Amino acid sequence: MSTPADGARRPLRMNDTMRNKLIESRLTPNAISLTGLLLCLVAAVLVWQEMWILGGIAFIVGSVCDTLDGRYSRMSGKGTPFGAFLDSTLDRIEEGLMLAAIGIYFASETNELAVFGVVVAAVASLMVSYTRARAEALGVECKVGFGNRAARVAILSAGILLFGIGVDEALEVAVYVLAVLGTITFLQRIFHVRTQLNRPVTDDAV
Repeated sequence: MSTPADGARRPLRMNDTMRNKLIESRLTPNAISLTGLLLCLVAAVLVWQEMWILGGIAFIVGSVCDTLDGRYSRMSGKGTPFGAFLDSTLDRIEEGLMLAAIGIYFASETNELAVFGVVVAAVASLMVSYTRARAEALGVECKVGFGNRAARVAILSAGILLFGIGVDEALEVAVYVLAVLGTITFLQRIFHVRTQLNRPVTDDAV
């Protein structure tokens, strides 16, 4: 007769088995990152061709790969400093590709305000990541603000899919939300870093 302890050990053994198989496999975090890039490139092309639903789905799956590569890196022990650098770099490229495709669509519709919104959203997105990177180079943890990559991907994906099913203003609204949210977030990070760096040094810290 099995006991609760047996039931608890069984999932643990299964997890250990899966983990060992992944470690022994040739799958690498960089391969997952590059797969995410490829899917986001496909998504950008689909959006450029105004195939909104397929483009939105490809963008979501590609973005999920970006989430999985970090987790797989930690779980498998295959992570490297270059892999972390590559992951962050590809994240910027993927978001830029999608925003560029959306910007081209709005330009074709002669919607100058929406094009401007796309430009602001793209610059703000880069600044959110850049301020964190520079802060951490100075020894300051900087994850403040709601406009992180996960939030931006969720907003952009929702805008694309809703627009694809006929909600006419969804994509434009998503772009404006991204622009405002990204701008607020990188300003928050600037003030956060300023506050942290200007804190007086206490005796305990010396």
